[in-house]
Formats: sequence, C-alpha cells, structure tokens
Amino acid sequence: MSNGPTHLVERFYHAVWNRADEAVAREILHADFRFRGSLGPETKGPDGFIAYMRQIHAALAGYTCTIEAIVEQGTRAAVRLTFGGQHQGVFFGVPATGRQIVWPGAAFFDTADGQITQLWVLGDIDAVKRQLGLTGGADAAP
Repeated sequence: MSNGPTHLVERFYHAVWNRADEAVAREILHADFRFRGSLGPETKGPDGFIAYMRQIHAALAGYTCTIEAIVEQGTRAAVRLTFGGQHQGVFFGVPATGRQIVWPGAAFFDTADGQITQLWVLGDIDAVKRQLGLTGGADAAP
C-alpha cells in the first residue's frame, strides 16, 4: 500500500474528515502536524486537529469533503474540494438553521515518511456566510 501524498490525502478526506475516524487521524498525522484551516484557528498535533474536527462535525451534520482534483509533486499535494453539511449547531455564531450548505476550497499538504506534516486550507468563507444569512447576495438565506 502506498503512503505517497495522493494516498494520504485520500485517506485524510475519506476516513478522517468524512467518517470522523480519529484512529486514522492519529495514524496518518505526524506528531508535530500543523493545521491552518480557513474556518478556524491554527492547530498543532493530531489532538488539536481532532478537537477542531469534532467542532465542525457538531455544527454540520453529515459533513463531507469531496475531492475534485489532486495534483502531487514530490512530497506535496494540492487539492480542489467541495465542503458541505447540514447546519445543525452554532456555526459562525449562527444557531442551527437546518439548511444544507456547500462551499468550494483548496488544500495544500506537506508529507514525510508516510504521514501528513502540514496542511493549509483555503475555503470560500463568503459563500458560507451568504448561506448562513450573514451577508447579502444571491445565495443569502431568507
């Protein structure tokens, strides 16, 4: 089984994010893993990331990350994604609306020795805010 960047990225999204599998997170995230997400604070280590992941899953039922494309170069990978879930808990300070929200994003991974060492995510936060009714626009909530 390959532990190259593409394989790690696929496991990260399919098992860790989409299934909230904390055991896989601890397996594939380096002890000094650094995470910078567009929705929240920077974290360090698997435990910091897992706490963040739990918050997102609590706010968005059925949270998923859909990989649209992966580009690998050496020990790095860039990914185009679609994120989404049903707004079931406080998110961006907005109480649950029950709405399904989706937004595009991109992620940039660094890997070493079969583990993910760093991840930097950029998501379309304006699209999230419009769908939650925090800003005007065509996608704004009523």
